[in-house]
Amino acid sequence: MENSASCVVSQGTTMEGNFDSPENIRLDGRVTGNVSCGKKLVLGSEGVVEGSIKAKEAVVMGTVSGDVMVKGALHLLATAKIAGDVTAETITVDEGARYDGKCKIAGKPK
Repeated sequence: MENSASCVVSQGTTMEGNFDSPENIRLDGRVTGNVSCGKKLVLGSEGVVEGSIKAKEAVVMGTVSGDVMVKGALHLLATAKIAGDVTAETITVDEGARYDGKCKIAGKPK
């Protein structure tokens, strides 16, 4: 299962400090610090990141207070709330998703 989470942070879990994984991450808890994901990050609807996010791909349903930088596709679902700048190759924003910051869509590299 290519998109299955390799690392899961369950709802109710709180982490302080930077979080770095070369694998997929499913985040339903709270991280106070920067998150770096080598593959796909899924931030659940109850998930909270107080810091920046860097990932290869990301699906955001929760809350981010910081910048989001994605090398590939970024999908903001209806419950997503981002206070920070968003950078991605491609972005899909569902109705109801919110972000307060600049948005840069880089497109495919030439």
